[in-house]
Amino acid sequence: MQIQAGIFLRSTKALRDTYFEDAVLYIAEHNSNGAVGFVINKTFGRSLNELVAYKNAGYFPLFAGGPVDTEHLFILHQSPELIADAMPVAAGIYMGGNFDQAVAAIRNNALTTTGIKIFVGYCGWDTGELEAEVEEGSWELVQGADPLLFAQA
Repeated sequence: MQIQAGIFLRSTKALRDTYFEDAVLYIAEHNSNGAVGFVINKTFGRSLNELVAYKNAGYFPLFAGGPVDTEHLFILHQSPELIADAMPVAAGIYMGGNFDQAVAAIRNNALTTTGIKIFVGYCGWDTGELEAEVEEGSWELVQGADPLLFAQA
């Protein structure tokens, strides 16, 4: 299996009793420096409006994207026309961009939970680390995953 941006991975029993137990990842970036991904199926336990900086944003769920950089928010979305400076990932999915524009689009209902996910933290691997984890059996490819699965989780 070739790891690339836009694929989904599911943790195996090898990761039981770890942060990644029963996790589904979306790989958002993969290059010669390593990989970046987000756990897409685990909620964070707080919503966007519960964060002081976004108290007027209204309710919007947050997801526990990973154990790295949990002091920051990250976004995956389908709306580069609403969120400037977004980077294409694959199949109509974009990463990052102007977060204030994203919040404004959420406030005015131009973006809903089916078009954007907001993550606290991310998952990161140095060169070859993710490939080694797949090789040792910690992750398996989610076969036939719809590119929009991230919005449905």
